[in-house]
Formats: sequence, structure tokens, C-alpha cells
Amino acid sequence: MTPKPEPLPYAYSVETTSYVGSESAAVLRIGTGEHSKFHQENDRLAQEVAVALEFNGISHATLLATPTDLEDFALGFSLTEGIIRSASDLYDIELSERAEGIVIQAQIASACLHELKMRRRNLAGRTGCGLCGIESLDEVRRVLPPVTARHEWVSTPAILEAVAQLRTQQPLYQETGATHAAGWASLDGRLLYVREDVGRHNALDKLIGHLLREAIDPATGFTVISSRASFEMVQKAAAMGVSALIAVSAPTTYACALANDLNVMLAGFARGNAFTVYSHPEFLLSHGSTT
Repeated sequence: MTPKPEPLPYAYSVETTSYVGSESAAVLRIGTGEHSKFHQENDRLAQEVAVALEFNGISHATLLATPTDLEDFALGFSLTEGIIRSASDLYDIELSERAEGIVIQAQIASACLHELKMRRRNLAGRTGCGLCGIESLDEVRRVLPPVTARHEWVSTPAILEAVAQLRTQQPLYQETGATHAAGWASLDGRLLYVREDVGRHNALDKLIGHLLREAIDPATGFTVISSRASFEMVQKAAAMGVSALIAVSAPTTYACALANDLNVMLAGFARGNAFTVYSHPEFLLSHGSTT
């Protein structure tokens, strides 16, 4: 068994700010039928705030997110969006709470900043297609190398075990019913890390950021998500080097095509004792179990 690599000697520092992720609200419960009644009580709502990302003082994007694990989010987003090449390119993260939301101020390597500026300059003046700030259709899909194939793969029981654990390890979802989750499981199906957010992409970025900070080898496990599998989710997983993405809901056509091209095993409808494999089933079959 390959030993776990030591965490990288990160050059960046983090000013940690802790957020709860949910808030109390007074609601009116209403029932109908024979036992109809209504009463007022307190409920918990998932927090959704504007989070702005700045790189070396330059505004880049503003998203709606749950304000938890934002350091992980900043690192994961920076990598999966191609802003940095590795965790060592991110030097510092500071969180600043404002009346309108939260600002993440990140300091990145000068080479990465130069590439980011060139990208923004090339996009200037183009007609927008309206996809998450992308201003041209040729910018939708990033140029990524296929994920390195592995000789040993995960078993069907391990996938089912990880999926079964995912719901029980979503405290914000259990409290509010309004968040998505992304989890990292070992090859024997133990769910080791889970991150939550109102946005499914944000949850995955948070998880990837944590894997980067802990120097987790992506060949030692697989990712489970509580949502559908869109092409962005496949692209983010591949950017991290994750070669298996297991979704509780359905994938899209673009996600399946991208997974095939990037050497990612994509599975969907992972519920109960079953799931459907949409790309690279040989990664599962090569481990010797399909039942």
C-alpha cells in the first residue's frame, strides 16, 4: 500500500474566520387535512451570502456561497478554474466580512497573475455567452490533460458504502435541507472528508481545496457528490486528478463526453444498492467486482 505523502510545505498563510453556515428564523408551520393546524416556531436556514474573490488586489468573480470552509474554497476554486497551477502558487488568503458579503483576498504567484491578466485582456470586448462569467464559447472547456489511469480501482461495495455514508455526514443538510455535499472516500469506501455548500460547485471546490491543503494523493480514493453531475463538476474533478466521480443524481451529456475524454469514470443515480456507470466502466471492472 502506497504511504500517504507528507503535507506540502505551503508558502501561504491563512487568516481563519469561522462561520456557522445556518441561521435561525421564525416560521409558520401549516398542515392540511383531518389534523390541520398551524403554529409558529424557529427553524434553521442555510446561509447564502455573496463571496467576492480578489487575486493580488484584482477583482475576479463574485459567487453566492455558504460561508463555511472558505479557505478551502479559495484554494480549490483557484486550482479548478486554472488560476493557479498547484497549491504552492497560492501564498496568502485573508477573509474580510463586509455589509454586502465576504471578500476573499488571495495572493498568488506573479506568473499566475500574469496569465490571469492576459486571459482577462483577451476576453475584453467579446460577446458574452452568460456562463458563470465566461465571455466566449471557446472558454467554456479548459484544456486539461487526461487523468492518469490506475491499474487498481475501487470496488462496487466501496462505492455503495461511501454513498450510504454521505447523507449521514451532512450536518448542514440535516439542519436545513438546503445544501449540497462533496465527499472524499478511500478505496475501501470510508468517507473521510465532506464539505457542504448551497452550491454544488462550491462544495466540490471546498473539498478539493481541503485535499490540496492536506496533500492527499487523488489516486488513493474517489469523490462522491450529492447532486447531478454537470460538465463543470467533471472538469473540476479532472483538474485535481480525481479519476472517479460518483453522483447521487443524473449526469448530463456534456459531462459524459468530457469524462470520456479526460479518463474519468463517471457514475450517476448512486442510491441504495445500485448505480449507473456512464464512462470508463473498465476502471470498475478491472477491480473484479460488478455486483
